[in-house]
Amino acid sequence: MDLGLLEWAEHVLGQAEQAPAAHHRKLMTALDEVSRGAADRLMVLMPPGSAKSTFVSVLFPAWYLSRHPRAALIMACHTDSLASHFGRRTRTLVQEHAVMLDYRLAADERAANRWRTSRGGEYFATGIHGPIAGRRADLAIIDDPIKSWADADSPAAREHAWDWYRTDLLPRLKPRGRVVLVMTRWHQDDLGGRILSVEPSWTVLRFPALAVPPDPLGRREGEALWPDWEDADALARKRTAMGERAFAALFQQDPRPLSGGLFMPERIGLCDATPIETVAVRAWDLAAALPAPGKDPDWTVGLRLDRDTDDRFVITDIQRLRGSPGEVEAAIMATAKRDGPSVLVALAQDPGQAGQAQTAYLTRKLAGFTVRSSPETGAKLTRAGPVAAQVEAGNLRLVRAPWNRVFMEEMQDFPHGHKDDQIDALSRAFMTLVAPASPARRMHIPLLSR
Repeated sequence: MDLGLLEWAEHVLGQAEQAPAAHHRKLMTALDEVSRGAADRLMVLMPPGSAKSTFVSVLFPAWYLSRHPRAALIMACHTDSLASHFGRRTRTLVQEHAVMLDYRLAADERAANRWRTSRGGEYFATGIHGPIAGRRADLAIIDDPIKSWADADSPAAREHAWDWYRTDLLPRLKPRGRVVLVMTRWHQDDLGGRILSVEPSWTVLRFPALAVPPDPLGRREGEALWPDWEDADALARKRTAMGERAFAALFQQDPRPLSGGLFMPERIGLCDATPIETVAVRAWDLAAALPAPGKDPDWTVGLRLDRDTDDRFVITDIQRLRGSPGEVEAAIMATAKRDGPSVLVALAQDPGQAGQAQTAYLTRKLAGFTVRSSPETGAKLTRAGPVAAQVEAGNLRLVRAPWNRVFMEEMQDFPHGHKDDQIDALSRAFMTLVAPASPARRMHIPLLSR
């Protein structure tokens, strides 16, 4: 029996006196293309309550195994429990509609998160924190890789999701393996955003809750996606209660940075090399804490800023690490040697005698280099104001490099973001570069009373 996906969905939903809406039909067309091999990467971006998981993560896997009897499927979600929930629902459909699907569960298969079929198919569900080593997949479905705003706004959580996708999931795909990612957008750099920044060949199905032209369904601007479920007036009330940033991300699939930021990163240009005629400073913002379970400490950042003969500024390199005092010292020394003695080294001096001693020690170690150190004074916003003015005027560029993305994200979110170490280093570099330089000198440290 050549069972179509639409026929299958109408049959299952009809038992509950339901029927696919227009966006569900568009979605099933895209999923059918995945099944036929016409598309091997599909991203489905829809608001909460649009039944995207019902179609992608429950109906589709059961049907896919009828069309590809010996296929191996991996279902991944933000937690094991959610993945098992989808596995249980799919398994129930197979049990209830075995005749229509032309296969059944293999004998003694009771687990919700892993089961085999009578025709050699395999299903395995896991969270993105769970191991998948030893598994192989013809089709991988990722549904809801983010569980909360806290995770969405956490660089560490976003990096974990990206590393899992890149180094855990992709190696598990068989040749010509297919991936479907279904999610609500949360952040510009969430898993969907990160994938599209490096893999633009994905097929993307994006349905905002309120239509924005050009709309893939031909809706009028502002028309609700599924008015039988939630009409435009209900969505408008929700928008007012949630705020624009949250609504734009979760319901419009248009994540935006926090408003009220100091910088205008869109005015920063990229260049491929450092200008030949420049003066330069490497400013360091030193972190005091080391990584530990459950903690997300600050970074030690060394940012190099060059000023060319046209009085424009170029960030040419950023070193960023979390390490012990010895590792930080080694990084500062190695970077200074690589930069050369013509690049001034700017150090932030922590308050108190310990900060003075640390700065004096590093200055001695950097003998032969020009070093400037001083305490941080004033609020972070005040310190960043002068270089923000240069950004607004279009006088700051970046040398194209892998660190660009993380830096631009931190700048976009400043001062509301989770981290500001790179911006602190930029502020110091700028103020050091526009002020007269002073040579390295030995600092006088008063002796402690005995």
